[in-house]
Amino acid sequence: MFPSPQTLSAFKGAQKPFIAASPAEKPFIASSPIEINSSRYFYTCAAGGVLACGLTHYALTPVDMLKCRMQVNKSMYKGIFDGLKKVSSAEGFKGLYLGGAPTLVGYSLQGMGKYGFYEYFKYLYANLAGEETAAKYKTTLYLAASASAEVIADVMLCPMEALKVKMQTSTTPFATSFLGGIRKIGAAEGLNGFYKGLVPLWLRQIPYTMVKFATFEKTVEAIYKNFLSKPKEQYSKGEQLGVTFAAGYFAGIFCAIVSHPADTLVSKLNNVAKAEGETTGALAIRILKDLGFAGVWAGLAPRIFMIGTLTSFQWGIFDSFKVQAGLPTTGGGSAKKQ
Repeated sequence: MFPSPQTLSAFKGAQKPFIAASPAEKPFIASSPIEINSSRYFYTCAAGGVLACGLTHYALTPVDMLKCRMQVNKSMYKGIFDGLKKVSSAEGFKGLYLGGAPTLVGYSLQGMGKYGFYEYFKYLYANLAGEETAAKYKTTLYLAASASAEVIADVMLCPMEALKVKMQTSTTPFATSFLGGIRKIGAAEGLNGFYKGLVPLWLRQIPYTMVKFATFEKTVEAIYKNFLSKPKEQYSKGEQLGVTFAAGYFAGIFCAIVSHPADTLVSKLNNVAKAEGETTGALAIRILKDLGFAGVWAGLAPRIFMIGTLTSFQWGIFDSFKVQAGLPTTGGGSAKKQ
């Protein structure tokens, strides 16, 4: 999937990119057979992304389901706790995890693409720009790499997102099984049924991921530089992972706000039927007009809670996986407090 560094070096010589681990970070990589920015490194990051995104999204399925239902019908529940109480009373544990299977599959695939390709594009763009330029414009590099990765990740996610939303927001059970739901969408709408929400998904996920990665990287850097007394490499793995969790939650709050209107549109697109001859674009415009300004922000509170928690644990799982593989945690470098 990922070209080797030898192949990439043809773009701009075999120079060392600024994102390579510094000698001060050796304690994290000395016993690891994985070379930073090698193909094996990218595959390891992709595997960490599977765990980070798949497990966290699945764990928060109840909150995600309530958020989707409130976006489709904002008067359905008074709030997240009211929704949890009503669903658990009426449908039990099974009802809380409605749509869990496509959530687990879809976001595992998305995490693989998101984290694996982020590291790959970060390396690629740093080599194309050159070490000095890449170091000077680190935030631009983070934004470009994360946006590129998310374009690919969403193509992998979109079919499962369509099934998940249909299962969670249909007034009558959409399908009795995961495979039954796939067959039902395919029979009724064909391939378009799985990908009609791709553009709105991009509109939701690309800004979300750009904020997620850039804010996380800059927050980690700021914590070590301005709030802690020692360089990153002088802290234990546990302390570094604590920084990871804190920076992840901070990034998640911004992610939720930036991407929420598009998230509402995705939920409605997979719930509202097209009129005869109506295009997906026309349907989206109609939905936005019906929702109004207040409507596109419905469900924001549970989504902030969900995305903040989700993003924090995603980064925590991802960095924990890297540490177990003998790699350094993400971000921070060895910047010293001035």
